Amino acid sequence: MANPVHVSRQRRRFLGLMATVWLSGCASIGAGSVNRDRMDYAEALGRSWKEQMLLNMVRLRYGDTPVFLEVSSVISSYQLQSQVNLTGIASSGLTSGLADTVGRGVNLGASGIYTDRPTITYTPLQGEKFTRSMLRPIAPAALFQLIQAGYPADVIVELAARAINGIYNRSDRAMGSRDADPLFPKVLEALRRLQVSEAVGFRLEKRGLDETSLITLRESNIPSEVEQYSSFLRSTLRLGADARELTLVYGAIARNDRELALLTRSALEILIELGARVDVPPADVQSGRAFPTSAPEPGTVDRPLVKVHSGAQPPADVFAAVPYHGHWFWIDDRDFRSKSVFSFMLLLTSLAETGGTPQVPVITVPAG
Repeated sequence: MANPVHVSRQRRRFLGLMATVWLSGCASIGAGSVNRDRMDYAEALGRSWKEQMLLNMVRLRYGDTPVFLEVSSVISSYQLQSQVNLTGIASSGLTSGLADTVGRGVNLGASGIYTDRPTITYTPLQGEKFTRSMLRPIAPAALFQLIQAGYPADVIVELAARAINGIYNRSDRAMGSRDADPLFPKVLEALRRLQVSEAVGFRLEKRGLDETSLITLRESNIPSEVEQYSSFLRSTLRLGADARELTLVYGAIARNDRELALLTRSALEILIELGARVDVPPADVQSGRAFPTSAPEPGTVDRPLVKVHSGAQPPADVFAAVPYHGHWFWIDDRDFRSKSVFSFMLLLTSLAETGGTPQVPVITVPAG
C-alpha cells in the first residue's frame, strides 16, 4: 500500500510548484515599464528633433528643401501570455505480489509569449500648420515674455528680430545678405544691461477687447552706469525722454515716441539665418553647390550664434550630428552657446504658431 503521508507530501510539493510558476506568468509588467519607456522615448524624441533641425539647417545652406516631420503620437503596447502544464504520478504497491509498473514522475511544461508593439505616428508639417509654425512672424510680446522670464535679451533680439525702431539687424541669407546697422550691436548691449539691472519690464494690459503689450522703463534707484544705457536707448530709438511705458508693436518703425516697434522673423527665417553660417567644405562653395558666407566687417568679431562644423567624420563628443552629401555636420557638445541657441529654436517654433505654451507629442503607454 502507498504511504498516505508520502503521497500527501508529494501533492503539496506539486501544488506549490504549480502555483509558483502560475504566479510568475501572471506578474504585471505595467508599473515597471513607466520609467524605462518615459526616459527612452523622451531621449529618442529629443535626439530626433535635434538631428532633423540640424539637417534642415544644412539643407538650407545648400539651397535644398527643408522637410519637417512631426511625431504626433507614440503608443507603446505590451502583451504577456503564459501557459503552464503540470502533471504528476506517484504509486507504490498497487497490486500485491506484482512489481510497481507505474512508478513516480513529474511532467512540467510551460510556454510564454511577450509582444512589444510600439505605434508611432508621423505628421508632415504642411499647409496651414506649416504657415502658422514656420512662416508667421513671432509675436513681439512672446519674445519680451521670454526676456521677462530671464532669457538673455541680446541673444533673443539678435536671433529673432530683423529691426527694432528702424535699426536693422545683420542678415546672412543668400538672396539678401546685409551688414547690421552700426548702432544695432550697441542697442543689444544696452538692452542686456538694462535687463540684468532689472530696469526694463514687460506686462500685458487689457484695454477693451484688445490686449496691449507694455514695456516699462525704471528710472529711479538704478546705478549711474545703467542710466547711461537707458539714455542711450531713448536717444537711439527715438523714445520720449519722459516715457515710462512704451507700447510694443510689430513693425519696422514706430509711429510715435511712445512705441517700441519690433520687426520679428519667422521660425523659417531664423532657420535660414542660422543655416547660412553652417561651415561647409570649400570645394562645395567653389563648385557652386553651396553659397559663400559674406565676410565680416573689418575690426568686428565674426561669431555665429550656432557654430556648425563639417568634416569627413564627426568627433566622439558631439551634441548633434547628421550626414549630408558625403560629409558630416555637427555641433560640438562643449560649445555651450551654440547648444543653448540651437535648443532655443524648439521654443521659438512653438511660439510662432500660438504665442503660448508649446504642444508636445502625446506618449500613451497602456501596459496593464
